[in-house]
Amino acid sequence: MIQDIEKQSIIKIKEFQEQKLKDVLLYVKQKSPFYKRLFDYYNIDIAEIKFIEDLIKIPPTTKNDLQLYNDDFLCVPKQDIIDYVITSGTLGEPITFALTDRDLDRLANNEAISLDCAGVSKQDIIQVMTTLDRRFMAGIAYFLGARRLGSGIIRTGAGIPELQWDSILNHKPTYLIVVPSFLLKLIEFANVNGIDINNSGIKGAICIGEPIRNDDFSLNTLGQKIKDAWDIQLYSTYASTEMNTAFTECEHQNGGHHHPELIIVEILNEDNSPVNNGEIGELTITTLGIEAMPLIRFKTGDMLRTHDEPCKCGRTSLRLGPVKGRRKQMIKYKGTTLFPPSIQNVMNHFKDVDSFIIEVFHNDVGTDEILIKIATHYESPELLQQIKDHFRAKLRVTPHFEFHEKNDIDKLRFPKLSRKPIVFIDKRTTNGI
Repeated sequence: MIQDIEKQSIIKIKEFQEQKLKDVLLYVKQKSPFYKRLFDYYNIDIAEIKFIEDLIKIPPTTKNDLQLYNDDFLCVPKQDIIDYVITSGTLGEPITFALTDRDLDRLANNEAISLDCAGVSKQDIIQVMTTLDRRFMAGIAYFLGARRLGSGIIRTGAGIPELQWDSILNHKPTYLIVVPSFLLKLIEFANVNGIDINNSGIKGAICIGEPIRNDDFSLNTLGQKIKDAWDIQLYSTYASTEMNTAFTECEHQNGGHHHPELIIVEILNEDNSPVNNGEIGELTITTLGIEAMPLIRFKTGDMLRTHDEPCKCGRTSLRLGPVKGRRKQMIKYKGTTLFPPSIQNVMNHFKDVDSFIIEVFHNDVGTDEILIKIATHYESPELLQQIKDHFRAKLRVTPHFEFHEKNDIDKLRFPKLSRKPIVFIDKRTTNGI
């Protein structure tokens, strides 16, 4: 099911996208109050934007723009809107996105080719462990994609290991769509209740919301813990509501594959210029084929790098490397630049740590400080020293630590209405994830 455009040369893909770019620029100039105003204000002649390199002439769109001028991004009459979704609000207030029937069809196609990328077929049954309610896009995207692909679907929703195992044992799904840290809870429940996880029929898990790979695509600590206990394939997938597009790993598991017919990718530095090939920058996207709320040069806030060598699966399109972290969550600590996922990876190494929260704040002189609050059943000076030593070895710095009761940590990690656990609280800006 590999799309023909994904097997073309980089030059052919670029030419294909540049034609699509002309179409979307003309569309937003005619239909989008926000982009019409932007083009007029900056005297942008879209006829002069012929190549992807010319996009630099257009100022990027930010999450702040979407929050301040949400309705001005709408390109269709409200009677044409079929579904309303909201972003997760990871770095601010949630943003509403509207989808037409055509947009939902595009979303179904996106997720069908993404699931196919991870090896899912019509013969498979997928257990979807993410919410289909509360206006979040992920659940409806997976449902529509699986339906388009012809796969069976079990909508269990998030949480409750007993419910998940009851469904696995009774209905025999072959793939799970799941937050990877929840797989550890499924493993723990199975071990306590005598369930043979490696005889459960599960072939693979499509992992959402948390990183499972290092920069070289090897499994990180979380991914390796899962793999050591459960002999299944783990696939990373990366998506966002704003993109309406997913980047999912194939069987070779070396980055999320780009679907050129759906989205244009740029990686930008702090000056909004493209980084050199292979360098880390902020993923910036231009959506293709979206009817209700297309975006031009939208800065996602996610820091990563692209890989352009052909994949063994036959695709020649770009692959996205693991997300290093959010740009706004970058931490400057004792001369070292850190992102929360790297701190999580160190903490996930310790089986005696039941739960933790990472807090970042400014000290008296205005520089970043890191406090990690730990819940453990084995509180001791020895454990604390092991954690500090591991931080020094892996990240060359040592944060501050405090031991807390697990109930107190859980209250921070699972606030009401959150669709995923919070592991990072940024007290510099009062934003957290």
